[in-house]
Amino acid sequence: MRKITETFFFFRITNIRTFKSQLGSTILPMITSTNDMLSATTQPTTALNVAFSQRGLTTLGVRDNLGDSLFANGQLSGASDLGDKTSQWVPQFSASNIDGVFLVASDTIDNVNSLLSQLQASLQGSISEVYRVQGQARPGDQQGHEHFGFMDGISNPAVTGFSTPHPGQTVVPPGIILLGQRGDSKGRPSWARDGSFLVFRQLQQRVPEFNSFLLNNAPSQPNMTLQQNADLLGARMMGRWKSGAPIDLAPLADDPVLAADPQRNNNFDYTHPNFDINTDQSHCPFSAHIRKTNPRADQSAISNQIIRAGIPYGPEVTSDETASGTSSSTPSLERGLAFVSYQSSISSGFAFIQQSWANNPE
Repeated sequence: MRKITETFFFFRITNIRTFKSQLGSTILPMITSTNDMLSATTQPTTALNVAFSQRGLTTLGVRDNLGDSLFANGQLSGASDLGDKTSQWVPQFSASNIDGVFLVASDTIDNVNSLLSQLQASLQGSISEVYRVQGQARPGDQQGHEHFGFMDGISNPAVTGFSTPHPGQTVVPPGIILLGQRGDSKGRPSWARDGSFLVFRQLQQRVPEFNSFLLNNAPSQPNMTLQQNADLLGARMMGRWKSGAPIDLAPLADDPVLAADPQRNNNFDYTHPNFDINTDQSHCPFSAHIRKTNPRADQSAISNQIIRAGIPYGPEVTSDETASGTSSSTPSLERGLAFVSYQSSISSGFAFIQQSWANNPE
């Protein structure tokens, strides 16, 4: 399946009996399994998944303890620990009335909308839409890049038994991602085995402002233009060039060939001969995004891993926005990243990475 577009359809259950009966008889056979996705021969044109909030499970009469307090307590209880201001959230996420989300991905928006219509018809009015985010791959040579222009999703861990690792790729036991599998130390109800906790984040990106910041704060490397120096600053902030080439292996110039080579583009750990990893920032700054969220050799035996599966949302930057250096104030022109992560423990996965690493100035 070629994922060009994905819709996140957040819903509230309005008729419990009808929803439960249709979930088992009609919706379950439509769900795309991991095994379906592992082989190109079994991948459907349009993939469907579903996740429930604690509120949704409670509504359905599921009282089992899933062993994750952040999930059980809901998104509002952990917001301040993540550094969030809930006043800046999309209002629907603050209302605490979301029971679940359907994730529908395909190669065309028509396919996505068709399946969503089929879902709603099958559920016979037993749900109501709370909120919807439409993700869309960026056009042309920007496909796979988020709105700031950087290639996204390069460095997911390899899960033992599901994927063959590339050189330098972190390898984790399946229980880091899947409940009830080896490496998951908590007791789980049997029905939850092989599921994951899903974290969704709608991250707005102010692209013209970001580009202006890079130009206004660009370093002054000799024999480089202002734009090249601005690109260098952006790469040092992210830890990769826009192509995806790691700055740890290409410190001063982009290397698209390196970026496109899965045998090399993750084969680094911030160590270099004759350089002290505790002081060397000539290759990759300590504060680079990819170094803060995956420290590699900076720390040992890291089990705080997630699988990311985000997609951009919103339109491309307009010529007026580029000229003014300011994002449009029109809501229809908002853009950003619909971020999704999967893990067997939110506290050890996304929350730890955000709170203990990304937000930690030390």
